[in-house]
Amino acid sequence: MRNAELWRGGRNPGDAIPHSEFHIPQLRNVPDDLAEVYRTTYHALVRFLYRKVWDAERAADLAQEAFARALVHRPANARGWLFVVAANLARDEGRRRLRERRHLTLLKAEPAATGEHGEPEEAIDLEARRARVRAALEELTPRDREVLLLWDAGLPYEEIAAQTGLAPGAVGTTLARARRRLVEAYEAGSEETHVSRG
Repeated sequence: MRNAELWRGGRNPGDAIPHSEFHIPQLRNVPDDLAEVYRTTYHALVRFLYRKVWDAERAADLAQEAFARALVHRPANARGWLFVVAANLARDEGRRRLRERRHLTLLKAEPAATGEHGEPEEAIDLEARRARVRAALEELTPRDREVLLLWDAGLPYEEIAAQTGLAPGAVGTTLARARRRLVEAYEAGSEETHVSRG
């Protein structure tokens, strides 16, 4: 099933796919426990990656790559291992894109497309809000951003602690600080937008 097919019908990238539409292909030699992890973790992993790479198809590709590596390595804690590998894949993706941008001498901006159901102004406003969220996330420290994205992907505090190296008791404090800073950065970006528009 192609990624574009998964998000038809008004769903946004990262939204959960109803189980009635979710199909796991029959794979040979896939352990049952890994197949179950795939069924229960795939959506959260794609959502986590989407918020790192901001491209729905690329997020799905990276999630598939993480699962393919899990088939080879057969980790004991597959769910936690997948999020660590996915974060590393997204980081590598970001570095690759940064290198590509540095080598490009000329960038062309593509015209903004209108939304599926809305007016061009709605599509522009939506894209502006997304850009403010991205900018606000970039304002966070790497640790705060990582904790917030892992929490948003549905990981429990214990797994977040294991993946980030934080003490389990510090996850809640870090998460609260990350949320507060995200809201502050988003609102600051919103105020700058209003000032620049006059």
